[in-house]
Amino acid sequence: MVDTGETFDTGSDYEDQGDDQFNVFGEDTVGGFMEDLRKYKIIFMIGGPGSGKGTQCRKLVEKYGLTHLSTGELLRRELASGSERSKVISDVMDRGDPAPSGIILELLREAMVASLSNTQGFLIDGYPREVKQGEEFGRRIGGPHLVICMDCSADTMTNRLLRRSQSGPGADDTPKAIAKRLEAYYRVSIPVIAYYEPKTRLHKINAEGTPEEVFLQLCAAMDSIF
Repeated sequence: MVDTGETFDTGSDYEDQGDDQFNVFGEDTVGGFMEDLRKYKIIFMIGGPGSGKGTQCRKLVEKYGLTHLSTGELLRRELASGSERSKVISDVMDRGDPAPSGIILELLREAMVASLSNTQGFLIDGYPREVKQGEEFGRRIGGPHLVICMDCSADTMTNRLLRRSQSGPGADDTPKAIAKRLEAYYRVSIPVIAYYEPKTRLHKINAEGTPEEVFLQLCAAMDSIF
């Protein structure tokens, strides 16, 4: 169930996460650390497999002093921890269901709180994966200051993934598997992007160019909030 690429596969890329079965924060989410969290910049990075999210997140973290959070990596760590929560995640995913949205949000919140003393903000990669995740994040933590969408054609993403599979391990990067992942991404990303477009700064980045060209566009978007 673990995707060794850019994201953690909780069913398939950008599949629905299912109903939130967990009351993560209780009723009081205002005081203490939750209030502190709202003082930091929060950036969501959305993009399909092969759009270059991973490369650009590393560069943005270095330039802006951000904490990079990937829900896939957080889930991998939790599963490896052997905690009671990891058993819940494992049981759910063994049934073929996606990781519960409540647990994903809880893992994000914990990671953000743990980084408060050493960060300028949070770059959250591949999240939210559906509109209701974004709504819940907004209620429990706060809305993002910036949403970045890595705009890249299906042909470009497919070609990049195929080249990557030829140069290293990538058993899932077959044309058929790639097409399925892209279909899932487009199906869910379109309503997520539409949800944020009127609510916050949403920047669509032309991710077709070289990494250097894409990074210049990203810096312009980031500078609009810093």
